Amino acid sequence: MTLEPLANAPFAIQIHVLAAFLAFGLGGIVLFRKKGDRLHRLGGKIWFALMLVVIISSFFIHTIRLWGPWSPIHLISVATLIALVHAVSMARLKRIAAHRKAMQQTYFGALVLAGFFTFMPERIMFEVFFGGPQPLVGIAAAIAIVGVSGWMTWRGMSPAARSTRRAAT
Repeated sequence: MTLEPLANAPFAIQIHVLAAFLAFGLGGIVLFRKKGDRLHRLGGKIWFALMLVVIISSFFIHTIRLWGPWSPIHLISVATLIALVHAVSMARLKRIAAHRKAMQQTYFGALVLAGFFTFMPERIMFEVFFGGPQPLVGIAAAIAIVGVSGWMTWRGMSPAARSTRRAAT
């Protein structure tokens, strides 16, 4: 594991990675702790702001160019912005189940799924985690991130949903 590729990356990538990591951590906490209280709303507002930084910074990153300076990743950014606006509007309309579902889907799609693709070979995050003199540290960190994400997802499911999943297997 080495931070050198990230330290040498353009400023937009550095900001993007920092905001994405913070949003990943905070989002997991907000999604899987008690809902509706003051801390949930404050955490949600901070998470929303972090996601806006992730989205905006993505439009200054052009490492993959399929259509001029743009790539499918930029489509994900547009979709994420739409999903965030939808999720907030659902909360303001007191449609809490729709808000919860939209936020969980946004978290998974914009941070977990899109984040997975940043770990492909020849990408900066691949080099950060698996390059350098200590690749085993990066492998251990990646396993820990996946493990904690899976645990938080499982923990965030209702007991009824967990028992349904167990019964289906």
